Amino acid sequence: MANYRELFIFVAGFVVIALASRQIGAFLAAKAQLPLISGFLLAGVVAGPYVLDLIPAEALEHLRLVDQLSLAVIAFAAGSELYLEEMRSSLRSISWVVLGNVLAVPVLGTAVVLLLADYIPFMREMDTLGRLGVSLMIGAILVARSPSSAIAIINELRAKGPFSKTVLGVTMVTDVAVIILFAISLEVADALLTRLGLNLAFLLLLAGELMLTGLVGLALGWLMAWVLAHRLRPALKIALLLGAGLGTFLLTASLREVTAVYLPFEILLEPLLICLIGSFWVTNYTPYRAEFLRIIHDVGPPTYVLFFTLTGASLALDVLATAWLAALALFIIRLVGIFLGSLGGGMAAGDPMKYNRLSWMTYVTMAGVGLGLAKEAADIFPEFGIEFATVVIAVIVVSQLVGPPLFKWAIVRSGEARPRHETPSFDGVRDALIFGLRPDAVLLARQLGHHGWQVKVVCLEPAEIEGLETPDVTVAYLSELSVEALRDLGMAQADAIVAMQSDELNYQICELAYEHFGTPTMVAYLLDRSMFEQFYRLGVSVVEPQTAVVSLLDHFVRAPVGTSMLLGMRTAQDVVDVELRNPDLHGLTLRDLRLPLDILVLSVQRNGETIISRGYTRLELGDRITMVGSVAKLEEVMVRFGN
Repeated sequence: MANYRELFIFVAGFVVIALASRQIGAFLAAKAQLPLISGFLLAGVVAGPYVLDLIPAEALEHLRLVDQLSLAVIAFAAGSELYLEEMRSSLRSISWVVLGNVLAVPVLGTAVVLLLADYIPFMREMDTLGRLGVSLMIGAILVARSPSSAIAIINELRAKGPFSKTVLGVTMVTDVAVIILFAISLEVADALLTRLGLNLAFLLLLAGELMLTGLVGLALGWLMAWVLAHRLRPALKIALLLGAGLGTFLLTASLREVTAVYLPFEILLEPLLICLIGSFWVTNYTPYRAEFLRIIHDVGPPTYVLFFTLTGASLALDVLATAWLAALALFIIRLVGIFLGSLGGGMAAGDPMKYNRLSWMTYVTMAGVGLGLAKEAADIFPEFGIEFATVVIAVIVVSQLVGPPLFKWAIVRSGEARPRHETPSFDGVRDALIFGLRPDAVLLARQLGHHGWQVKVVCLEPAEIEGLETPDVTVAYLSELSVEALRDLGMAQADAIVAMQSDELNYQICELAYEHFGTPTMVAYLLDRSMFEQFYRLGVSVVEPQTAVVSLLDHFVRAPVGTSMLLGMRTAQDVVDVELRNPDLHGLTLRDLRLPLDILVLSVQRNGETIISRGYTRLELGDRITMVGSVAKLEEVMVRFGN
């Protein structure tokens, strides 16, 4: 009973620390531009036995199930990213570059670890065979990549082209290849460390274990597909899938223990590889890919918080203090290996030399799979596992800090980045362009005009202008949808655009505004819900006519007074967004502004986040403040704010 009580205390305490870790990671990501996992690792280190001891050393063993569950999710995520249909067009380049990296990085990494063995504390007392076994495992782990970081940066830069496609494909395939490579290295290391020997019997055992791993992986994939095929509650499906992943780790551990007792050899199956094969099968050979991806997307973030926080708490800081030079040397040699492997692979594939010289920079970042392999090795070899993982994690942390800036620079240099153009400065006049000559577009132009906006309704069909009588609305004809034509139209000065054409045409307009003009406010009609994600990535506010009408009616029924006020239907009242441009107001709190009594500040938008306003909310230049009140007083406040 005491053990269960102790386990509950450890788990409950760790969950509380993980919640704090999530906030620390988000804070460091926003303020210091560090990767999220760096914040999670830091929180774990501070809470661990070497600093505050909130997670004592004896708790780490009790929390081992958290590690195993997290590793299953990481392997599921890696397998789900390997979608063959998306890689077919770049398969030649991907294959050669992956092969180059899989050959160059482990060879150089293994050689350097052997040379530095005397400077790594836990390797000093090992004999040559033991050192070789450890070196092989570290060399294999150095191949790992970070698909999540690659996807995030490519989406951030909106990169599109052959270089970006190949980079993403190589990153994903490499994260699969490293698990296979590690499984083989682990078998060899186990043979060297246990004096089993590298003979024909070992090679047959290795081949049998890999074959058995593949069969168990396919069985796991079939089991997950069976779960996904049934009409179950989402929470139950998630629980069953996670249970299958955790069960894989428990099964392989039990198999190793049983065979070690009853057989003259151990059967060592790689649970990460089993989970990856199962995930790969579900992703490519079943109709449940979309649902599986959604589940991985939902369970991934909280799982990573738990895993990386626990990993940080497991770091042996005393080992890191004496082995940091070795870790730095490993990081440098890894860069050399990536450069040689990527350059050689790209040349063999016949890729442009410009891309071959840049591609190595996109493969520096490491994350989940590398950490997972390090933690797995620590579990299998407890006599030196913590020290082993600490050295590897140090390399991963440095790679996380250096990798993303190099990745961004390489994508920009390749010419495939399409980031948002710098937002134009306010010229004192609020301009808007409405694309689409429709009755509701004309009504919107008149409404904006009543509020002091300079509005043009843009027509793309000359026949629509003939016989048009709208003397109070400016109508302009656009002969072609191009950057030059939009610039001549005045897009560079536009504070807002409203696209009311077809979904495809609306997206083209918003994309050009995003990339070439940085238009602050973009609004688009959307008829096909499937395009919502594309507009969302551009920061476009989407209006779906049917959904909008239903939502509006719902609000009128439940809150008629508030809704009519927010829509400006109350006499002499309105709602406006004001950008803070007056430097004299920077740093003041809302309560210090002494706004008119009939002005209510609803929210403050800053750096893409909405802050619910309070009296002590402190303003910063560039904030967009939403306020409601009388029209006359709102105009006074807008002038005061510099608008």
